[in-house]
Amino acid sequence: MTEHRASCQCGAVQVSAHVDPDFVVACNCKACQKRTGAPFGAGAYFKKSDLAIAGDTWQWARKADSGRELINHFCPNCGTTLFWSLEMRPDHLGVAAGCFNEPLPKPVRIIWAKEKHDWVVFPDDIEVLAGASPEPS
Repeated sequence: MTEHRASCQCGAVQVSAHVDPDFVVACNCKACQKRTGAPFGAGAYFKKSDLAIAGDTWQWARKADSGRELINHFCPNCGTTLFWSLEMRPDHLGVAAGCFNEPLPKPVRIIWAKEKHDWVVFPDDIEVLAGASPEPS
């Protein structure tokens, strides 16, 4: 059985799943750059029902360019943004790929490529979109 475990830097907040994520996405938008402090963010998206979350988080909400709400959940001790919810995908949570203890599947797509740093290069076999992900079907 697959097991994925993610935690914040101090270990006070933990997320686990016994299934692979439904999909992984790398995002180059300025908001993800600021959220991570890195040139892009990568998130593994799981159905909420497939995740177990331990520990208390603080939340910060913002409106995406689409006008929809995105809520970041972060550790009140170390500040790590461990997961987030998207109004666009109400049944899923995105979990920060860098917080997992083991490797994840590669991203299915790269989004907001028009905001990426010039020196960032992604593999040719991953779909690259200039803007946002397509609407869920």
